[in-house]
Amino acid sequence: MIVDTHCHLYFDRFDADRDAVIARAAENDVQVMVIPAVNVETSKAAISLAETHTGVYACVGVHPNYVIQFTNEMRAEFHSLSAHSKVVAIGEIGLDYYWDTVPRDQQKLAFEAQLSLASDVDLPVIIHCREAFPDTIEILVDWVKNSNYPENPGVLHSFAGSLEDAKRLLDIGFFLGITGPVTFPKADGLRTVARTIPLDRLLIETDAPFLTPQQRRGKRNEPAYVKWVGERIAIERAIEAEDLFAATTRNAHQLFRLSSSLNL
Repeated sequence: MIVDTHCHLYFDRFDADRDAVIARAAENDVQVMVIPAVNVETSKAAISLAETHTGVYACVGVHPNYVIQFTNEMRAEFHSLSAHSKVVAIGEIGLDYYWDTVPRDQQKLAFEAQLSLASDVDLPVIIHCREAFPDTIEILVDWVKNSNYPENPGVLHSFAGSLEDAKRLLDIGFFLGITGPVTFPKADGLRTVARTIPLDRLLIETDAPFLTPQQRRGKRNEPAYVKWVGERIAIERAIEAEDLFAATTRNAHQLFRLSSSLNL
């Protein structure tokens, strides 16, 4: 069994064949998919997909590029949505200084508010960080320290930082999610991270429909392709792909507290 710990199956690029995409994932041993949200609407869409597909789990939250103003009403709605039995995380949340479409102070306010929410509802977080590692890590260190969060507070999704960034995040208990760019010819830095970090802190993900692995680069990504991510990391770590998949599936189960029916 393989877990794609980050895919956005509610996006309209899947409207024509969403059920076929989910079936194709299962055919490739990807039987569990975690769907992070980017706003209130997609949080509800993720839950709807989780309700109608056995191996699909949902998350709720606002992505930094979708923040307009994080209000008390929005927090209350996410609090309510998070109580659903198939919601496994708050996310994706964080900071994005690459696009910089939302003022940084607004991003930080929404980020900190959603971390507080995660503490209140006892769920891990899925973190988006793009060209914002110093601020992101500072906020996460403070949160973990002051919230007395358990040993598995969350995952840095589609990790693209340095080995030093990785070590600082590992020190506070985070997992690192690796996506399709690990297969790109020039991604030597990311491959160094993927083969260096402890195996019990590693997750694999697609970020579908984005970040398609080299084998289908330029095409729409989908959960079935997470196998290519895992296979490349296994090569880098000089282990069997089956062992890599077994470890990352255990890690996903540990972080997201997935159903015991996964039989791990």
